[in-house]
Amino acid sequence: MHLSLAYRTAESLLTSIPSRWAHSCRVLEQARILAPVLGADAEPVAIAAILHDVGYAASVVDTGQHMIDGARHLSRLGVDPTVCSLVAYHSSSEWEAAELGLSAELATFRRPPSELLDAITYCDLTSGPNGTVLDPVSRLDEVLRRYDADHVVHRAVSAARPALLRMVDRVTKRLADAGRA
Repeated sequence: MHLSLAYRTAESLLTSIPSRWAHSCRVLEQARILAPVLGADAEPVAIAAILHDVGYAASVVDTGQHMIDGARHLSRLGVDPTVCSLVAYHSSSEWEAAELGLSAELATFRRPPSELLDAITYCDLTSGPNGTVLDPVSRLDEVLRRYDADHVVHRAVSAARPALLRMVDRVTKRLADAGRA
């Protein structure tokens, strides 16, 4: 799937959820910023960026965990397995899958290389819910405010937070080393 088709696919699924669509567009823009440090991996990260939240679309929901649901949908469409894996594992997916008893379902997708997982997570955590650029601490705080303390997303993001911030820090360092920070 080329980026233009990925964009149209995400648009068709997410425009009915305006904040998710705005967020996904910003995640794509963040991926474009990373392109110079990603090299050949820039395209699959950009494709995953625009598609990362398609699992929220009502027509795609299966398990209720949007990362897995989105990856399953994309897999059925024949999307590149690397892109599907990035969608499946982005951000706090592993923690959320464990909370929901869906680790086996997540494991049907190969865990992406850490550099690529760091990149998609960086893009997600530097993009606000309405398409603004946001620092990752503020983004995580915003997610935690959106969910009650006993909600699975709140618990998963709380547990994942240190690892997620390390992922963002690694990408920030790569950008700084490349003179792009």
